[in-house]
Amino acid sequence: MKEEKVVSFEKKHSKSNEKNQEIEYCSFCKRPNTQVPKMVKGPGVNICSECTLIAVQYLILQDGLMSGEAQKILDLLWGVSKK
Repeated sequence: MKEEKVVSFEKKHSKSNEKNQEIEYCSFCKRPNTQVPKMVKGPGVNICSECTLIAVQYLILQDGLMSGEAQKILDLLWGVSKK
């Protein structure tokens, strides 16, 4: 079974429409959904999973020094493992 590459918050489309999935582009980095792990589609905008991670990191770091808990979350999101 093929994994869905676009998550949409808009109305569900019919099954026949899903087979002919259109290329969606990230509104931030302009990459298509064929080049990113996941894409979230909103009303008139899209954001890929990688830009979402960057946005979360920015929001956590916006207030300056981050807590140990915030660092754990970022490490988890970015796949950083402690040796």
